[in-house]
Amino acid sequence: MIESLITISIVGLVAGFIFSIPVAGPISILITSKSLNGDHRYCTFAAIGASIVDFLYCFIAVYSFTRLYELYRPIINYIFLFGSGFLFFIGVKILRTKLSLNAIQKSGDDPSTMKKKGGFWTGFMVNFLNPSLFIGWLLSSFLIMSVASDLGFNTGGLKNVIDNNIKAMNHIDTKHNNSDKNTNLPVIRKSDQSTEKNLIGFYQAKKSSIFPILISFCYAFFVAFGTIIWFYYFSMIIVKHRRKLKVPTINKIIQALGIALCFFGLFLAYKAFDALII
Repeated sequence: MIESLITISIVGLVAGFIFSIPVAGPISILITSKSLNGDHRYCTFAAIGASIVDFLYCFIAVYSFTRLYELYRPIINYIFLFGSGFLFFIGVKILRTKLSLNAIQKSGDDPSTMKKKGGFWTGFMVNFLNPSLFIGWLLSSFLIMSVASDLGFNTGGLKNVIDNNIKAMNHIDTKHNNSDKNTNLPVIRKSDQSTEKNLIGFYQAKKSSIFPILISFCYAFFVAFGTIIWFYYFSMIIVKHRRKLKVPTINKIIQALGIALCFFGLFLAYKAFDALII
C-alpha cells in the first residue's frame, strides 16, 4: 500500500508538471501575460487557484466518474456559456494593457507594484469555468498510468479504474440524439450497465478500507502540486528575463495573448450555443 501511494504521488507530480507545460490554454495565457507585466506574485496565486480546480476535476475524473458526472452533465453548456463571457472579459483586460519602460523597471523590483489580491480567484474561475478539463485530466491520467504500468510501477489498481472510465467513454454515442441534447461532451448512457459494474467492482472489492479514496486523493493532490511548480518557475523565468525584450515587443505579445484569450471565449460560446440550440 505504501509503495503504491508513493508511486502514485510521484506519477501525479510528473503528470501535473508535464501536462501544464503547453502554453495554449486559458490559464497559461493569463499567467504568461501577467508574467510579462512582472506580476510574479499574482501569477503564483493564480496558479494556486487554478490548481485547486485541477485537483477537484482530476479527483472526480479518476475516482467517481460514473457517480458524479451524470449530475454535472446537464449544466455543462451553461457553465461553458458563462465561462466564455468570463474569458472574453479577462482577454479584453489583457488586450488593453499598455506597459511603459518605467512600469517594467518598477514591477520587478518594487513589491508595492504587485497585485496583492485577485490572482487566486481569477485563476480559480478560469479553470472552474472550463469543464473540458474534466475529460482532459481523465485522458491525461489514462496516458500516464499506462506508461507507468508498462514500466512496471505499482499503480495500486488505479490504472484499472481509469481503464474502465475510458471504456465507459468509448460506449458513448457522439452523435447527439434526443436524450443527449444538453451537452457536447461525453456522457454515460444508461445502457452501459456492464461498464459501470466493472468500474464499481474496484470499490466493492476494497469497501472495507479507504484505499480507493486515498490513492485517488494522492494522485489528484500531486497533479495539482505539479501544476503549481511548473507555473511558479515558468512565471519566475519570464519575469526575470522580460527586460531583454523591447517594450513595444512586450506590449505586442501581451496584446496577442489577450486576443487569443478572447478567441477562447468566443469558441466556448459557439460550442455552448450550438449544443443548446440543436
